[in-house]
Amino acid sequence: MRWFGRRAGREGARPVLSRVGGAEQFGRRMGEWPAGYEAQVREAYLANPVAQRAVRLVAEAVGSAPVRASDKRLGALVAERSAGQPLLETLASQLLLHGNAYAQLLCDPAGELVELFALRPERVAVEPDALGWPVAYRYRVGERETRLASEDAAGRTAIVHVRGFHPLDDHYGLGCLGAAAGAVAIHNAATRWNKALLDNAARPSGALVYQPGDGGVLSPDQFERLKGEMEAAFQGAANAGRPMLLEGGLKWQAMSMSPADMDFVALKAAAAREIALAFGVPPMLMGLPGDNAYANYREANRALWKQGVLPLAGKILGAIAEALRPWFADARLDVDLDRVPALSDDRDALWARVSAADFLNDGEKRAMLGVGR
Repeated sequence: MRWFGRRAGREGARPVLSRVGGAEQFGRRMGEWPAGYEAQVREAYLANPVAQRAVRLVAEAVGSAPVRASDKRLGALVAERSAGQPLLETLASQLLLHGNAYAQLLCDPAGELVELFALRPERVAVEPDALGWPVAYRYRVGERETRLASEDAAGRTAIVHVRGFHPLDDHYGLGCLGAAAGAVAIHNAATRWNKALLDNAARPSGALVYQPGDGGVLSPDQFERLKGEMEAAFQGAANAGRPMLLEGGLKWQAMSMSPADMDFVALKAAAAREIALAFGVPPMLMGLPGDNAYANYREANRALWKQGVLPLAGKILGAIAEALRPWFADARLDVDLDRVPALSDDRDALWARVSAADFLNDGEKRAMLGVGR
């Protein structure tokens, strides 16, 4: 059975899919949170260190995971780079951020598969048929648009589409940017606020109160001159603690913030934890304070692999293996758990239990341990 293809089952048995939807499916829960995917990536991945580190932590782990392939050439195709970047790491990053990852299968004139090329997901649009099932993908770069058929002339898959689950869209997956939107906005706002406080001597310095003897007020020119002198001579970290010389009629009224107003460290830490959790990374691995969910760093790293890296890698490798079966009979791709250092304790415990099972013969023990596959 092939999903999203002409051989997904009898034509009359397939349901009609909704043709409503699009790649810009992310929420706008914060007033300042941008709507477009590119703007969201700039706000979260490019401008927020926590989100970037969380994505890189998962994606790089997927890219470095030891892959076990049923065919040597199949393993070499998956291990190659796409546009200078590791293929699996690129697809994992796109799946985390956008919710969709596309790999184009490139063949030579003889029809032999030579490369898997990762497409930018924000440039891809699904072209459905009359029933809503994808028949092609349109790839737009600037003003140029290319139509990529979902299958080649021989009926083989031409585009591998890996998507995260989206309960409200038939064609596009859901990434983690929407879930992290509020926390990213808070974290970035707290960073800008703290920067502004540092630029203003880490506190609202105070107010200049004009107290002339005759009850008059500052003229517009006097007000603008005084404001400009304050910004030039007393604002910023370089001028912190600089003494102030006041003219007659001016009095300095010191102001301060309450401890609750100044508690931006706790605010940023809470937002950072939410960002890490949105991308499936234990906060302890990010060096965030206040995380007691795991006994130590080793336990947190094992949780990252078991709950984040392995499911994501399995989704990508499974989709690629299914698409490549016309070229590689019974193609299989999975992560070799025996070669993952973070899971060594689990593997040692399994080996010990199986070895102690006297009611199993050597062949059954080898099968349970996956030896000789």
